[in-house]
Amino acid sequence: MDPEALYRRYGPMVYRRCRRLLGNEEAAVDAMHDVFVKVITRKDVLTADAPSSLLYRMATNTCLNQLRSKRRRPEVLDGELILRIAVTGDAEDRTAARSMLSRLFRKEQESTQTIAVMHLLDGMTHQEVADAVGMSVSGVRKRLRVLRARLKTMESEDSAEHASHRRTS
Repeated sequence: MDPEALYRRYGPMVYRRCRRLLGNEEAAVDAMHDVFVKVITRKDVLTADAPSSLLYRMATNTCLNQLRSKRRRPEVLDGELILRIAVTGDAEDRTAARSMLSRLFRKEQESTQTIAVMHLLDGMTHQEVADAVGMSVSGVRKRLRVLRARLKTMESEDSAEHASHRRTS
């Protein structure tokens, strides 16, 4: 596997993936470089059977790890990010959505979050997701089905709790 040839051919695809997940050009470039550093350091063990799928998965995992790390160690918000948050919907709705997603993924395998992002956010088909994560299509469907069921249960519980609070207020 020639890392330089992979970079020339698949660099733009990896960059677009990182940009989509991170929402920041500078962070996307850094993440893309991290992916290709991993390719260089692991070139002896990586196979070139499906390089686009491999690089796509590596980019996804690199970005998700960066996002998780950032959540654990939040940095001072820059002006652009503050502005984006300020103009994006209602703060209470954003907080509730983040909280629900955090609760939903708390007990899930890391790969389930990757599957959900690829299918629900990126619009990839079950087959494309299965190829990217190295699972069967039925395995991907099952993970998404279980995730949707958990989300419905959480929404029902939250709705019931909210109704209970309204009655006691």
